[in-house]
Amino acid sequence: MEEATIVEINYGPLKELIGVWKGDKGMDISPESDGIEENPYYETITITTDGDASVTNAESQKLSTLHYRRLVRRKSNNGIFHDQTGYWMWDEKNNVIMHSLNIPRAVSLLAGTALTEENFKGGKLSFEIEAGIDNKDWGIIQSPFMKEKALTKNYKQKIEIKDGKLKYEETTMLDIYGKEFEHTDKNELVLQ
Repeated sequence: MEEATIVEINYGPLKELIGVWKGDKGMDISPESDGIEENPYYETITITTDGDASVTNAESQKLSTLHYRRLVRRKSNNGIFHDQTGYWMWDEKNNVIMHSLNIPRAVSLLAGTALTEENFKGGKLSFEIEAGIDNKDWGIIQSPFMKEKALTKNYKQKIEIKDGKLKYEETTMLDIYGKEFEHTDKNELVLQ
């Protein structure tokens, strides 16, 4: 019987993301028809090497991939108000991080950025990814209903990881209730 060959996957900077992250310092600022709503929250983000951890596109691009699921609960009632899944991907050849994000509101996006030495200063990994409806590289797709009623125009996420802590800030620019609104979320999580 032949022994299976174990292929070691190089996750590059993504290796810092692997694990279960929990945080209870979250603040969500979202639009309401008559103003804004602020929701303190806690969340768990589970990032695993499950699935196709290494893929090849068109026989030339190699991606290391991590699957993730993010569950966000309101502190006020413990109800889930945000459930997100997708992949983190790293293109080693071009040193590009990509993030695919899907939410059950019929909105999906692919955000990304090229990394430089600046992203690794001070013993931490920090980067910002972005997607937009007019961005030729990093796009957003949404249902006709969402385009008409709650158009996502732009998405940015800043991430900083150091010493088992992950901090993020994300801003989603929406066209909703007849105006533009910056929907923001931020939290600090700890690797479990």
